[in-house]
Amino acid sequence: MTVVIGFEGSANKIGIGIVRDGEVLSNPRRTYITPPGQGFLPRETAKHHRGVILTVLREALDEAGLKPADIDCVAYTKGPGMGAPLLTVALVARTVAQLWGKPLVGVNHCIGHIEMGRLITGANNPTVLYVSGGNTQVIAYSERRYRIFGETIDIAVGNCLDRFARVIKISNDPSPGYNIEQMAKKGKQYIELPYTVKGMDVSFSGILSYIEEMAHKMLSSGQCTAEDLCFSLQETLFSMLVEITERAMAHCGSQEVLIVGGVGCNLRLQEMMGVMCEERGAHLFATDERFCIDNGAMIAQAGWEMFRMGQVTELSDSWITQRYRTDEVEVTWRD
Repeated sequence: MTVVIGFEGSANKIGIGIVRDGEVLSNPRRTYITPPGQGFLPRETAKHHRGVILTVLREALDEAGLKPADIDCVAYTKGPGMGAPLLTVALVARTVAQLWGKPLVGVNHCIGHIEMGRLITGANNPTVLYVSGGNTQVIAYSERRYRIFGETIDIAVGNCLDRFARVIKISNDPSPGYNIEQMAKKGKQYIELPYTVKGMDVSFSGILSYIEEMAHKMLSSGQCTAEDLCFSLQETLFSMLVEITERAMAHCGSQEVLIVGGVGCNLRLQEMMGVMCEERGAHLFATDERFCIDNGAMIAQAGWEMFRMGQVTELSDSWITQRYRTDEVEVTWRD
């Protein structure tokens, strides 16, 4: 029985999870929440992580009912992500590995999401839509790599939603995207917004610029409500994502879709993707906020897969990489 502890802190979540042969034993996390209208900056986010990481570590061990001696391997997020938060968590993971005398494994954050999604849902070989605050990619596995079939050419879909939330001062508690989702349910009028799909890639900066410029004019003139704008933005963004996912499925001959990443919690996105899958006779796999949102268990699970195949990270190589592409990693644990 192999037990791996995973440290995740690439953005505003700090999480530590413990996995034992496909079973999640514990997965506590904390979120750094800023006031409405503000995003989270690297230095302040790292300071938040430093303040709570040892408490979260103690929680993870206590929840799992384990001692350091029971751990076989320490996994940490190598990247991609924000530099200062990544560095904070990597330093703690390196220190813990040395104190406990355990091997260390640096994990690609995106692959952590994919492996967690595969574990929880049981998806076999899905086309993956990875959507979060920092990433938007359509991915499929082929010949020992997770190949990127399409992606954003500018900002991520989660970043687009977060920045719109700042424009109209939507609360960041528990997350801007969640609050936009709730407001969108009350939207009654669809406002036409720019729709930018370029082959297999998408672009969100134009739609954000347009809605940033128009939002206050439209709201102050009574042309629409904030709920209408939330509804319209979601519908447009998610339609673009469903389109490129379907095109990737057709190219790969795939009959499964797995949605991962923080934006993957959105029930409207799941609903729209579900309609597309039903029309194709395909299956949709998605998880809830416990495993969609950044968490330590996903890093532990990917680390578990890597460690079983004999992959370890030497201390001298245990740096972070802010721009760490999904397709850079050799996936030795899949056929």
